[in-house]
Amino acid sequence: MVVRPARALGILAGLQLFIAADLARALPMAEQTTTTAPSEAGTPPAQGPLITVESDVQQADNVTGVVTATGNVRVLYPEKKLVATARQAQYFTKEGRIILSGDVDVVQEGGNRLRAQRVTYLVQADRLLADPSPGDQVRSWIRLQRMAPATPGAGGQR
Repeated sequence: MVVRPARALGILAGLQLFIAADLARALPMAEQTTTTAPSEAGTPPAQGPLITVESDVQQADNVTGVVTATGNVRVLYPEKKLVATARQAQYFTKEGRIILSGDVDVVQEGGNRLRAQRVTYLVQADRLLADPSPGDQVRSWIRLQRMAPATPGAGGQR
């Protein structure tokens, strides 16, 4: 698998970082090529789930494989229909986890919402862990899905 090289990330205001969700299995960042970089028009390639990270500053470390976004961080995950905001986001490519920290707010289309001080997303397990600030609580709002009542005569009755 290939992704944008870290040198293309740089420290640029408003830079968008495209991260394939299964990057944890990819080669170390220094060995990756640019064949899946977004097109000239800014449209990402059509290869599996994609997360877009927008922030004031972004840095990538080729040695540790950690990509850090700071300042007005906004994460878009269209496949899950969610948008998250935080003060900082770190993507640990070797471990396959993303950590959002500082006033994290995750909103999913349909009304589901989560607020915490720190949220960890385990990419391969597709699992989210939320931690509160000391002395506070994690808050979540979940829209309940009501099931339609079974219709009489349905379900194999004779």
